Amino acid sequence: MQKVILFVDVQNIYYTVREKYGCHFDYNTFWARATANREVVKAFAYAIDRGDEKQRQFQNILRGIGFEVKLKQFIRRRDGSAKGDWDVGIALDVMEYSKEADVVVLASGDGDFDLLVNKIRNDYQVTVEVYGVPDLTAASLIHVASRFIPIGKELLLRPGGADG
Repeated sequence: MQKVILFVDVQNIYYTVREKYGCHFDYNTFWARATANREVVKAFAYAIDRGDEKQRQFQNILRGIGFEVKLKQFIRRRDGSAKGDWDVGIALDVMEYSKEADVVVLASGDGDFDLLVNKIRNDYQVTVEVYGVPDLTAASLIHVASRFIPIGKELLLRPGGADG
């Protein structure tokens, strides 16, 4: 049985799914598809913590599915801009854990991950599956992935479902 590790860039998935489809990503269906007939070694979901109760409930749903939820504080700068991304943290974890897997699943459309995906494919000889929203996933990331799985209607929640 193949060993799989999942890495989900929650903010990227939330905003791209909302922009393209106006609804939410179905993490249960994603989990079922990404882990089917595979042994899950690790599963991480990277999110921003704004101290919101609805977000806490969503994070608990992710934990219930099987994800280890990693949180980073949302930072509001003096100039009014905001900061809150996990790119470096995701990259460090991917580098640390990918050698334990046969398949790495990355849910993100962020082109900043293209060098990372290329490196682990070459250095660790792993298959890398990238889940992303068509038209909102960087072409460079799609190109370096072993397999690109477009997030379409089968991976969406109907209105009124859980939210990210």
